[in-house]
Amino acid sequence: MSTRTDLDPPRRLPEPSTLRLGPWRVLASWRGALVTLALACCAVLIVFATLGTGPLPVNPSEVLDTVLRRTDEFDFVVLDIGLPRACVALLVGAGLGAAGSLLQALTRNPLGSPDVIGFDSGAAAGALVAMLTLGVSDRTETAVFAIAGGGVAALVVFLLSSGARDTGYRIILIGIGLGALLDSVSAYLLTRSGVRESMEATRWLVGSLNSSDWPDVIVAGLGLLILLPAAIALGRQLRLVLLGPEVASALGVRLGFVTGATLAVSVALSAVAVLAAGPISFVALAAPQLAARLVGQRRMPSVVASAAMGSLLLTASDLIGSRAFGDSDLPVGVITGGVGGVYLAWLLSREWRRRM
Repeated sequence: MSTRTDLDPPRRLPEPSTLRLGPWRVLASWRGALVTLALACCAVLIVFATLGTGPLPVNPSEVLDTVLRRTDEFDFVVLDIGLPRACVALLVGAGLGAAGSLLQALTRNPLGSPDVIGFDSGAAAGALVAMLTLGVSDRTETAVFAIAGGGVAALVVFLLSSGARDTGYRIILIGIGLGALLDSVSAYLLTRSGVRESMEATRWLVGSLNSSDWPDVIVAGLGLLILLPAAIALGRQLRLVLLGPEVASALGVRLGFVTGATLAVSVALSAVAVLAAGPISFVALAAPQLAARLVGQRRMPSVVASAAMGSLLLTASDLIGSRAFGDSDLPVGVITGGVGGVYLAWLLSREWRRRM
């Protein structure tokens, strides 16, 4: 079965839609702006629902009073536990959604995401080397090793795919192969370690918001503040890349630079997510596709809408994991993995039906 799907380049450039905001003109649409705003509002409502339905429920007015320092009665529940976790979910989800949007536009394939190009597998292998081989126990140090492993994996994919006539298609194939190789390395490291070490490593590899605190919020917030504008700027260039390498080059796009910059920004966004919450799967894969269908621009990268959708998916998954199973507070990665697996099966079956 071919991995090419309905993100293959269109025959002509879609007409740009310009949203006027006073003296500024933004390449967007009113529909896209409204969808993005609605997604962001839904994510915030889910945050309030999460805070208001836990073992120590806090209603929205009490949350606002606590945040605005009108009362300190709920400081522990809101400021120390609930709000940092919610903010990390919002920021990490946004970063993963934006990263997936860039990679899917670059590869012209809905399978393009950090999960597929090998970053997540590289991050897992790097973290396991740190924990099981070097004896690293600090969460931040483990995340640094994970980011290094993911970065090396992404660099290998870029180097092996550069110079190809269809770079995006080759990125997918090389990423799948490298990811399988790195997964086997991770499995070997787990089987060679003790039971306790394996359990601790597996807990980290799932991806969790359970221990999120304000330093994690700062890391994720600063990373998003720096990288999201770059992702939006690259989205405009990728709109031309979707026409195909020859047409994009003729229109003045430097394909090598755009490819390298897109991979770098996507990997950096994923690295920020790993640093704040560990590797969380499938959000980057599903968010851009869902956002594009709502916005109505299935052949164009919708970076901001994808970021909002990523926040919604991650906050909703966290609500399900923390509330739907009684006293068990499941890591959010378990929920996204389960939902993402169903989504991936649907995506592949849909592609198979299209090719029949």
